[in-house]
Amino acid sequence: MMRQPPIQPAIRVIQQEHDLLSAIIRGMEYFVQIIDEGGKAPDAKVFRAMLLYISDYPDRVHHPKEDNYLFARLHQRTDKVDDVLSHLESEHQRGDQMVFELQHALARLEFHGMKTFPDFRALVQRYAQFYNGHMRLEEDVVLPAALQFLTAADWDDINAAFQANDNPLAGTDDKEDLQKLFSLIANIAPPPVGVGPEA
Repeated sequence: MMRQPPIQPAIRVIQQEHDLLSAIIRGMEYFVQIIDEGGKAPDAKVFRAMLLYISDYPDRVHHPKEDNYLFARLHQRTDKVDDVLSHLESEHQRGDQMVFELQHALARLEFHGMKTFPDFRALVQRYAQFYNGHMRLEEDVVLPAALQFLTAADWDDINAAFQANDNPLAGTDDKEDLQKLFSLIANIAPPPVGVGPEA
């Protein structure tokens, strides 16, 4: 991704949240890689925790702020990125469905065993490619457009909204639960996401 200087607080928060989600996705890929290489399968609760975090956090905190503040103001100020914004907004909905499919694929893997692993692996790879492309489009197209077209007053409102989740887990009634969930992932997941199980 082509990173913009975080000259607006909202940009810094968006970039931090993208980094956090990227780490979770890398963990999902690592989970699949271990199984694919014939290693001992990690505890499925690690992957379930990752899916729960992705489902709860982007849906409740990240995407609504993008849609309702950043994207909405850009729609008002210019039509030059309308197609991109509409595409990203539809992807926010599509991502929900893909997480649902991953949850079912994991359940099938647990119930039916390794014969279902190829389908599970393909879904993980597809989701990682999808979400990484989504974040790249936001950072390479939307944020530069925002810096070009939005007014100081626009940024005041957008910054206030995003700074409410300066801690990426803030801004929801379930802040404490989400913090516990990410702590669980960090404690039981291997690098690059976590520190691994305690010795």
